[in-house]
Amino acid sequence: MDKNHWLLWGGILIIISVILFGCQGTQKPSADTVVPTRLTMGYIPNIQFAPVYVAMEKGYFSQAGFEVELEYGNEADAVALVGAGEQTFAIASGEQVLLARAQGLPVTYVAAWYQEFPVGVVSMSEQQIKVPENISGERIGIPGLYGASYIGFKALLNAGGLRESDVDLLSIGFNQVESLVTEQVNAAVIYLANEPVILRSQGYEVNVIRVADYLQLVANGLVTNEEAIEKEPERVRAFIGALLNGIEDTIENPDEAYAISEKYVENLAEANESVQKEVLAESIELWRTERPGFSEPAGWINMQQVLLDMGLLEESIDLNEVFTNELIP
Repeated sequence: MDKNHWLLWGGILIIISVILFGCQGTQKPSADTVVPTRLTMGYIPNIQFAPVYVAMEKGYFSQAGFEVELEYGNEADAVALVGAGEQTFAIASGEQVLLARAQGLPVTYVAAWYQEFPVGVVSMSEQQIKVPENISGERIGIPGLYGASYIGFKALLNAGGLRESDVDLLSIGFNQVESLVTEQVNAAVIYLANEPVILRSQGYEVNVIRVADYLQLVANGLVTNEEAIEKEPERVRAFIGALLNGIEDTIENPDEAYAISEKYVENLAEANESVQKEVLAESIELWRTERPGFSEPAGWINMQQVLLDMGLLEESIDLNEVFTNELIP
């Protein structure tokens, strides 16, 4: 091969090398592309957030280009911050997204966290409160007249053909277990993965009326804003993927997820392990699905109707702007 041929092949090899090097450089975010990001969740640090802890500990968020800082607090406040562009992500229940949209906040629900609405009514078995109709005339404890608990309870009343005036509704904060045990109330509005597990662990036989058995509503999910979706859809998709990876790992290996959560949940290592693992097991049933992250349109239609009936929404909202399944990896 003459000198000119060597020069030609050498030039081709250099070009190929440059192309391959460039392709390798796009496969993983460089250090300067990692974005500090707050993720706000309701409640307090809890085993029920195990998938987030798993995604952090296993590097799913960092691999997606995010340095996540966890915060806990009021869902409505978190959604307002997301709508104002002061943060990018929060985990919140569906009604918060609809209410925020009604106030002109450009927030969008992009991935389901729970697949079933996690609210129900629990009572001691001797009360014989087994279906929504049995709630009539009873003293019912509820954390407050707000949020997913109140929405779910109103849905159950409607399923039983009842009005709020048909029950004695008492705001008891998050003291459902104590209120039931001390007979301050006959039943209480609860989250399915929490209070029923605690009551059974204390030896009580209970009945649980699940909202999801009577009406499909939108449960908690990942919320972002329109600006993030329009300007950086791939980043949003990557964040969703990291979260769903955490959920999948937790479902497949709950013992590992529990061990990881001890780092993030104060006093979890000293808590009653069997109770907390049962809380995790109940949560897993709410996450389990063949379509991770998918949000059912019927749930949004029903949720909007409940809010309209309650007077919390004055008019219908275009649901195409409220949620999307297009960014699920």
